[in-house]
Amino acid sequence: MSQDASPLPAGAAQRRHGHRYYDLVMAGFVCVLLCSNLIGPAKVAEIDLPLIGAFAFGAGVLFFPISYVFGDILTEVYGYAKARRVVWAGFAAMAFASFMAWVVVQLPPAAGWPNQAAYETIFGATPRIVLASLLAFWAGEFVNAYVLARMKVWSEGRALWLRMIGSTGIGQGVDSLIFYPVAFYGVWSDALLLTVMASNYLLKVLWEIVALPFTYRIVAWLKRVEGEDHYDRRTDFNPFTLKT
Repeated sequence: MSQDASPLPAGAAQRRHGHRYYDLVMAGFVCVLLCSNLIGPAKVAEIDLPLIGAFAFGAGVLFFPISYVFGDILTEVYGYAKARRVVWAGFAAMAFASFMAWVVVQLPPAAGWPNQAAYETIFGATPRIVLASLLAFWAGEFVNAYVLARMKVWSEGRALWLRMIGSTGIGQGVDSLIFYPVAFYGVWSDALLLTVMASNYLLKVLWEIVALPFTYRIVAWLKRVEGEDHYDRRTDFNPFTLKT
């Protein structure tokens, strides 16, 4: 039994295959993922920070880390195999959204409709950026789920905070190391590429730390109401299967 979770109620074992909130968590994950990838990247924001001054960042960085929080919750409560299905659902949703955006951008605008250029600016991501985003998401989320699942077994369910931060730190690191070079190497200077990659990585990990109190409460509540606290002791960690 995890020291971080509330005791499971009587009869929990009989309810393990009738999860009440798994589908809702999956829907929330996919929603955040699509919004952060379609809405966030279209704007670069800038704020003034004490002692630092003006700080520019892609707006999507404020919300994309929420997908890792969802991933942590899914793996911690339901296990790697359940989280794996959600990662593939998110990947498929991103791929379809990217294809749909490409088709709609390519359609000829109606006479008198003046917004084609603006539409292309927002939704006309280059194939290189789309590929980078899909690869980085897929690899980062699977690494995040794998590390958290392994750490839970090694720690016997203790130190949830360490598992959350550790898995997100490694998963986001893989995500950043794939996305920025694949998307922008040769387009940005090496110095800018490294600066943006490092700053956005730190922001994402900091986001995970700030969200920890909320993550703890959600995890404890889900374990209690679902009667589930999965340990991946005999799990097949092959990412290319949907078996649960």
